[in-house]
Amino acid sequence: MGRTITPVRVADVTIGEGAPTIIVPVTGRTPEVLREQVAAVAGRADVVEWRVDFFHAADDHDAVRAQSAALAEQLQGTPLLATCRTSDEGGEIEIDDDAYADLTVALAESGSVHLVDVEYRRDRSAVERIVAAAHARGVAVVASNHDFDGTPPKDEIVARLRQMQDLGADICKIAVMPRSTGDVLTLLDATRTMHEEYAERPLITMSMGGLGVVSRIAGQVFGSAATFGMVGTASAPGQIDADELRSVLEVLHRAG
Repeated sequence: MGRTITPVRVADVTIGEGAPTIIVPVTGRTPEVLREQVAAVAGRADVVEWRVDFFHAADDHDAVRAQSAALAEQLQGTPLLATCRTSDEGGEIEIDDDAYADLTVALAESGSVHLVDVEYRRDRSAVERIVAAAHARGVAVVASNHDFDGTPPKDEIVARLRQMQDLGADICKIAVMPRSTGDVLTLLDATRTMHEEYAERPLITMSMGGLGVVSRIAGQVFGSAATFGMVGTASAPGQIDADELRSVLEVLHRAG
């Protein structure tokens, strides 16, 4: 049995209860492309992730706030997760810690987003400033870490997730790159251990690439509360079409 997990409720979606939440990213560089992508995603995602690092005006806070408002209006209540993924963790933007914090705080305070992603290994004071600002506005924090170089040992994965939780994250997320099927098992076993022994918040874990697809499908068995699907173009290696993903997740949820 797992520990008692505090679910995260955003709009009409509860992350950490029932079947896994399906999150679908949109990566358009312009408002026009983003509108097309959101129209394609409509009804196929529980949460939409806006990858702000792809946006052509990511360094303009007024433009970012205006775009987040436009997305929220188009989504008509579907929760919006705002993510600025930096180049250090596989994203599209190079940005220093202060600018990263300023941008993420602006998103958290925009009134248009329900969750913000925070790379927990950024400067500690920057992370703490983001968490405090988000929570002051009732915005949930997804603390994240992405390891494209490989899969750390099980104890290290667990330690990173515990550190995220200690920082006050509402959801703790880690994605790692497998070099073998054993690495996929390491990620899944780390998820199980975290879920059963330490977790107080929902977890999102995944092993990336083709080898790791099983973790995106069956992560719920081990304690992962959400998974990322795609509509159109993937934003990370190994993402599965959102409709196919939902079909498989529903089968597994009923069987469980």
